[in-house]
Parts: sequence; structure tokens; C-alpha cells
Amino acid sequence: MKRIMLQLRAELMLLARNGEQLLLTLIIPVILLAFFGSVDVLPSGDTEPLNFLVPGVLAVAIMSTSMVSLGIATGFERSYLVLKRLGATPLSKSQLVIAKILSVFVVELLQAAVLLPIGLLLGWNPAGNTWPLAIAAVFLGTASFAGVGLILAGRLRAEINLAAQNGLYLLLLLLGGMIIPRDSLPGFLSSAASVLPSTGLADLLRSTLNGSGPLLQPFIVLAVWGTLAPALAAKRFRWS
Repeated sequence: MKRIMLQLRAELMLLARNGEQLLLTLIIPVILLAFFGSVDVLPSGDTEPLNFLVPGVLAVAIMSTSMVSLGIATGFERSYLVLKRLGATPLSKSQLVIAKILSVFVVELLQAAVLLPIGLLLGWNPAGNTWPLAIAAVFLGTASFAGVGLILAGRLRAEINLAAQNGLYLLLLLLGGMIIPRDSLPGFLSSAASVLPSTGLADLLRSTLNGSGPLLQPFIVLAVWGTLAPALAAKRFRWS
């Protein structure tokens, strides 16, 4: 635990020093929420537009930061042999993965603290008393996407990893029901998308923040991804 906490501190210090990237992770979701919350362009089925949009944008922010930002940064750390030095220390691969997930989770809590009040200002009306489950959903989503990002970052060359992270991000964004409702997809795609971590996160956030919707299925999907992806990332990770 001590090694994890020391590495977590180092990861948070690196994030704080990289102020431009941290600012972008906070500003871009705010712009998305403010824009789509002000114009009526997104279909949302029977759900109130803001009830659909606010959790969806939060899910996008979690995926962007946990998978893309973390994955690309870690890939270049490997490329520059920064992580090779860590490999010579007592820190294990599992401890590195846990520390990185925890550092991103701190950022996700900051994003939620910024995005949710903006949603309220736009007219979003959350309901229910499942906020603890919403925090659990944020953590599971962080673990899921960080695990996926680190699987790629821990095996691929930095340039290939960069393209793979962005390509996977686009695919999950289109299929995961974060911005585009899953019922707008063809039947076979909608069924396949139901097991994606993006779908599980978006559905679980909507259910917990809005006080209605399925809880068990998206929780199981996200829990499986949040357990298996980090475990596989730690097992397959290469220091250089």
C-alpha cells in the first residue's frame, strides 16, 4: 500500500505540473455540455434531453481522461524509457496500474464537481438518492477505461498506441450510448453495444443520477470490465 500511495503522489504531481492537459480534460466536457444543453439537436427518446445529456457527457469525460489521456501519456512514458526506470524499483506492475487508476479517479471527481453544477444551471433535475452508487459508477468506469487504455499503452509503440487509443475512443463514443441513444442503432449493433464499458457507464450514470432506469445489468457489465481490464493491463504491461 505504501508503494501505491507514493506512486499515486508522483502521478498527481505530474498531472498538476501538466496544467494544459489537465485544463483541457476539464474544459472540453464543459463546452460539450454547454453546447448540446443549449441546442435541441440530440435525440433522447422518452428521456428528458438534459437527463440524457448530463450523465452522457460525464461518461464521455471519464472515457476521455481514463482511456485516451492516460493511455497516450503512458505510451509516451514507455517510449521515453521513463517507466523502465520504475521497473528497476520495487514497484510492481500491478501497483503502477492501481496508482494510475486512483490518480485519474481524483481527476474524474473534479470533472463531476464541475459538470454536474453546470447541468443544474442548464435545468437538469436529478432525482433519487443513489449518489453513492453514482460515485461507484465513476470509479468502475475509471477502472474500466484506464485498464483498456493501459492494455494498449503497455504493449504498443507510442505512435501506434496514439492511433489505437483515438480510434477506439471514436468507436466507443459512437456505439456506447453516451451522446447518441443506443436505440438509434440497428438491432444487431445495439445488442452488441450493450456489453461495452461505454454503454455500461452511460446507462449506470443515467440510472443513478436520474433515479430511474436499470441498475443491475449496467453494474455487472461495468464491474466485469473494471475488474478484468486492469488485471489484464497489469499482467501484460511491459516497462519498455
